[in-house]
Amino acid sequence: MVILLFILLFGGSRLSAQLIPVLGAQRTGTAAAQFLKIGVGARAAGMGESFVAVSNDASALYWNPAGITQSTGNEIIVSHTSWLVDIRHQFVGAVVHLSPDDAVGVSLTSVHMDDMPVTTELQPQGNGDFFRFGDLAVGVTYGRKMTPQFSFGGTVRYFVETLDVLTMRGLVLDFGTYYWMGLGSARFSAVVSQFGNQVSPSGSLTLLNGQAVDRFQEFSPPTTFRFGFAFEPLLEEYQSITTAVQLNHPNDNSENLAFGVEYQWMKTLYARGGYKLNVDEQSFSLGGGVVTSIDFVGVNLDYSYTAFGRLGGVHRISMGARL
Repeated sequence: MVILLFILLFGGSRLSAQLIPVLGAQRTGTAAAQFLKIGVGARAAGMGESFVAVSNDASALYWNPAGITQSTGNEIIVSHTSWLVDIRHQFVGAVVHLSPDDAVGVSLTSVHMDDMPVTTELQPQGNGDFFRFGDLAVGVTYGRKMTPQFSFGGTVRYFVETLDVLTMRGLVLDFGTYYWMGLGSARFSAVVSQFGNQVSPSGSLTLLNGQAVDRFQEFSPPTTFRFGFAFEPLLEEYQSITTAVQLNHPNDNSENLAFGVEYQWMKTLYARGGYKLNVDEQSFSLGGGVVTSIDFVGVNLDYSYTAFGRLGGVHRISMGARL
C-alpha cells in the first residue's frame, strides 16, 4: 500500500494516467445538480476530501451516513465555503444519538450568488434586467451500528435548483458503510452518494424568435461511488497521525484518487494536508483546526484552503459543537 501511494503521488502525470485511465472524460457535463458535489466541512477539505473512512463527526451527514454512529455525543456543524466565481455554499447539520447504536441527523445545504444581469447580442453589458440562481437541499439521515465493528447508514435528500424562470426538483439517496477491520485502527468504507432518478427542468423559456419552450432534456443526478481506507500509523496518548486514501468513481467524469493526512496534538490542535490525483485544476489542500470546551460543550473551529490552479483557490471555514 505504501509503495503504491508513493508511485501515485510522485510518479508523474504520465504514469498516473496509465494507472487511472481517463475513461470517463466523455461523460463530463452529463449530470444535473452539480452543487451536490461540493464537499462539506473544512476538516474533510483539508484532507483532500479523502474522508469517507474518517468521518466521525457531523460532517458525515454529507460524506458517509454510517459515520454519524462513530461519535459519542450529539453534534451540530455549520460550514461556509467561498466557492469559485463568487458562489457561496452553506451547510448546517445536526446529529442526535437515540441510543448507543442508533443516530439520526438532519442537514440543510444552500448555494447562492448575487443576481446576474441579463445580456443579449445587442446589449452585451446588460439590458437592465437581472436573473437569479440558487440551490437548496434538505436531507434526513439514519445510521445504525449493526455490530461493534460494522455500521450502516442512509440519507434521503430533496433538492431544488433555480435558474431564473426554470426550476429543477429531485430526490436522491445516499448509502454508506463503516467497517473496523480488526487490524489496529484500520477501517474501510464504501459509499454511494446522490443516487436517484433522472430529472428535468420545469418552466417555460421564450427564444429570440418568439418560440416558447417548456420541454427539456432529462439528466441524471451526480451519483458518485466512493471507497475509502484509513488508519493511524502513529497513535499515542498525546498525539496521533491519521492517513486516508479514497477512490472516487463519479458518473459524470473520470475516476480519481484522494489522499489525506491529519496530525493531532493533545486533542486540541490539528494540522491537515491532502492531494487529489486525476482531477482537472484541483490539486492540493491544506488546513488546520482547534478544539476547546466552553461550559462543558466541546467546540471545534476548522479552516482549509484548496488550490484550483488557474481558477484560484477555495476557502472553507466550519464550526462544530458537541453536547
